[in-house]
Amino acid sequence: MPFIHRESHRSDRIGWLRAAVLGANDGTISIASLVIGVAAAGAAHDSILLTGVAGLVAGAMSMAAGEYVSVQSQADTEEADIAREKRELEEDPVHELAELTLIYVSRGLDQPLARLVAETLMSKDALGAHARDELGITETLRARPIQAAFSSAISFLAGAVIPITAASIAPSAHVAEITSATALATLLLLGGTAAYAGGASMIKGAIRVAFWGALAMGLTAGVGSIFGTVV
Repeated sequence: MPFIHRESHRSDRIGWLRAAVLGANDGTISIASLVIGVAAAGAAHDSILLTGVAGLVAGAMSMAAGEYVSVQSQADTEEADIAREKRELEEDPVHELAELTLIYVSRGLDQPLARLVAETLMSKDALGAHARDELGITETLRARPIQAAFSSAISFLAGAVIPITAASIAPSAHVAEITSATALATLLLLGGTAAYAGGASMIKGAIRVAFWGALAMGLTAGVGSIFGTVV
């Protein structure tokens, strides 16, 4: 039996990595900014924590709902394309064979070999061959709305728990400072880890994520201070 060399590519991680980092970043930045803004307005410790928890629940549900709607739209499109392809295979298989042959020719095979490959694949799984090579749809990459919604909510919760925990154990007079420091440390870690997993510079990745997080928290703190003074 010949030895099969299996390669692991960083691009294989892009889908889940992007979703996980986006959700965790959003959770950390959103809830930390919310907590810091309310703290800067002079709210009581209990009110700050209540606001953070409410934001955590609302944010997780928002992430789940948004991801579900988005991915479900993609799934609907994929299902419609596959249904159309199935109908075309039933009505005009000769044309579909020629179409698949041309695809393989465009990828570098000569005409006889391309037709042989197309015939062989269509004899085993015609719809699968067309879905994969004509539509770019594979079972591995199929849109999964429920899975996407659940993953987004969980990653948001994972990121949001950190600033809430920091705010809950921080002294009332230093909630904003401790939450900010904890959130920035978390963002640096998230950015660096994501960059490392994707093969990019850990320092650049960490700084990029932390910069936008710091900007969001700074702006929210400013708004909280202004409204707190006015009220």
